[in-house]
Amino acid sequence: MVRRILPELTRRWRVYAFVREPDATLAGLGVTQIVGDLDEKSSLRRLAGLADAVLHSAPPPDHGDSDPRTRRLIAALRRASLPRRLVYISTSGVYGDCGGARVAETRSTRPQTARAQRRVDAENALRQFGAASRCRVSILRAPGIYAADRLPLERLKKGLPVWRPEDDSYTNHIHAEDLGRACIAALARGRANRAYNASDDSDLPMGEWFDKLADAFDLPRPPKVSRGGTPSSLPPTMLSFMNESRRLDSARLKRELHFKFRYATVDAGIAAAKGKACCSG
Repeated sequence: MVRRILPELTRRWRVYAFVREPDATLAGLGVTQIVGDLDEKSSLRRLAGLADAVLHSAPPPDHGDSDPRTRRLIAALRRASLPRRLVYISTSGVYGDCGGARVAETRSTRPQTARAQRRVDAENALRQFGAASRCRVSILRAPGIYAADRLPLERLKKGLPVWRPEDDSYTNHIHAEDLGRACIAALARGRANRAYNASDDSDLPMGEWFDKLADAFDLPRPPKVSRGGTPSSLPPTMLSFMNESRRLDSARLKRELHFKFRYATVDAGIAAAKGKACCSG
């Protein structure tokens, strides 16, 4: 996602990327690479005092209920002059299941998976860091991220089921390009210790999302099943997504960050993705 906005970032800032291995593509974009690992504390020393702004998109580890990576990053940043602003890409999963209700950022977090709990821990650590310093921390809570090169078409090809309409959950999406643009807007205008729902204007159940994809790419629509029995073909992670229903309100994103979506609905995003597929074919 961040790679998509690097051309715009490099026009405005001198950009450093903290990477595990050097990447020729990043070098070609004019990005200075710092090799390290958020799991290795000693490798973070070069980050101290390096930047005026930080875009933190690294995920937590895949185990535990905390995010030591974010805490190591904060500790490294504290070693010298602090950045003036920091934007963290979190997840809408921090809200848990909301029964299809409309969700604004004022709603309390109620994570229902260890994965979401790790994100809450990261948010809390960053909020504490922001409150104790002059660093302006903003949090983008992103739902399902999609683009032409990251559509769940394999899921459709496998014929994995979704809930039938009367049992279905509401789902939320944002195009990867729009999420990148939201990061830039948050760096420029995000308020201190403020969370923003980074979700487009689509308002649809998960089954409709997959039906739209299937129709656009000439694939069979997924079978619809009842919640009465858990399909053995569904992995636990996928099932947890299906069991959480909420409709994100992105009014704060638009109002405070002056943000306008390039792909305001999944229909626009799917149409653009289909156009790219036709051209590449």
